[in-house]
Amino acid sequence: MKFKHRLLQGTLIKRYKRFFANISYKNKTLVTHCPNTGSMMGLLDEGNKVWFSQSNNPKRKLKYTLEIIEVKKKLIGINTLITNKIVHEALNENKIKHLEKFNKIKPEAKFSDNTRFDFMLKNEKNKCFLEVKSVTLLRNKNVAEFPDAITSRGTKHLNELVFAIKKGFSSFILYLIQMESCESFKIASDIDPMYKKAFDNAKKSGVKVLCYDCKISPEEVKINKQIDLSL
Repeated sequence: MKFKHRLLQGTLIKRYKRFFANISYKNKTLVTHCPNTGSMMGLLDEGNKVWFSQSNNPKRKLKYTLEIIEVKKKLIGINTLITNKIVHEALNENKIKHLEKFNKIKPEAKFSDNTRFDFMLKNEKNKCFLEVKSVTLLRNKNVAEFPDAITSRGTKHLNELVFAIKKGFSSFILYLIQMESCESFKIASDIDPMYKKAFDNAKKSGVKVLCYDCKISPEEVKINKQIDLSL
C-alpha cells in the first residue's frame, strides 16, 4: 500500500490520551493523530524517529497522522487503520499462499448480529472468514508478539471464528507484523492469558493461523513473507 505522498520525518515527544501524539518537526511541535488503540509497548520513548502523513482535507481536526516509529533501527508501522488495506492489496495480488484459491473478496463481512469479520473469501466451492490483527510488539530480538494489551474484542473474534467453523465455514486469522526481519511470532500470554487460552482453543478447533511481516518505508507498506509461529 503506497502512501499518497512520501511521509515526513520528525521525532517523538510523547503520546497521550491514546489517540494523540506530539512530534517535533523543524523546531515546531505538531499534534498528530495516533491511529492505534493498543498500548504501543516499547515504541514510545521520547526522541524516537517517526514518520507521519499530512492531509489536506479541511474537515479533519488533525492535519497529521503518525504512521511509523523507529525502534532499535527497525521501522514499525503503527497505523492499525491501514492494516486491512495492506491485506486486501495482498489478497488481490495472490501474495498470501494459503488464500490463493479464493477469487472473491468481501471486506467487513457480517457473520452474526454482533460480529463482523475483516473479510469473507469465496470460490466456487468454499467460503471462509478472515480476521486480521496488526502486530507491533517486539520485546525480544526478532520475535514479534500479540497482543500488547488485554483485548476482549480479540478474544471474542477468536471464539467467533471457532463458531464459524461449526457453522460450516473455514476460518483464518492473520497476524500482520508491521515490521521486517522477524524470525518468529508468538502470543503474549503474560499480557493477556485469556487471549492465549482462546487462541489455543481456536487453533485446536481448526482455525488456521497465518503470520506475515511487512516491508516498510516512508513510501509504502506491503506484505513481505510468511513468519513461523512459535509454540
